[in-house]
Amino acid sequence: MGNTGRIAIVAALEREVRPFVKGWRVLHDERNGRRLKFFANDSVVVVCGGIGAEAARRATEAVIAGCSPLVIYSAGFAGALTPEMGIGDVMRPARIVNGGDGSSVTLDGGEGVLVTVGTIAGSEQKKKLQEAYGAQAVDMEAAAVARAAEARGVKFAAIKVISDESDFDFPSMEKFVGASGEFAEWRFVIFAAVRPWLWRRVARLVRNSERASRVLCEVLAKLAEEGTTPF
Repeated sequence: MGNTGRIAIVAALEREVRPFVKGWRVLHDERNGRRLKFFANDSVVVVCGGIGAEAARRATEAVIAGCSPLVIYSAGFAGALTPEMGIGDVMRPARIVNGGDGSSVTLDGGEGVLVTVGTIAGSEQKKKLQEAYGAQAVDMEAAAVARAAEARGVKFAAIKVISDESDFDFPSMEKFVGASGEFAEWRFVIFAAVRPWLWRRVARLVRNSERASRVLCEVLAKLAEEGTTPF
């Protein structure tokens, strides 16, 4: 891809960042049979790597190899672990904990604790995570991006926006996430369409996700415009 940006952003799904990358150059990269989609302008490159730690790791390694960025951000949605965190709240964590092995990374200039886990967390799991780690939010990718960046000597930061409250329980969604981290959106829509008892929760999830995406894209647009890093 060449040196397309001094700032790299790793997101899970394109729908999280779509307004931000509208009109950007679209690039594709295939490694080990996995195809990744990149969006680039003169100073920033965004890769949508898929859901989960393995997908995030692959995306981070690919963007480092292809673009040699000065800094990598893990950006996207997170779930609230406390009632004080509401939809659209922005979190720049001071510490990211890997819920799988308990390891953590400390970041300069941040605030609060983000924990990364391997499954979509419901309300009961959120309570346990908050108690175990004193965390304010949970995601599925940040710790993996941080580890891959550290292994290659690239500076790292994270920007997360709350898309679901601490008491929100997701409909069952794991079976719609593929081996490469892709989300089978239309399969989920069909699944939910024939289950009326899910409609209110799905509608709430859609509204909250749209709001979180707007906020995230505003934050990222400001970051891109300023062209600054947190270091």
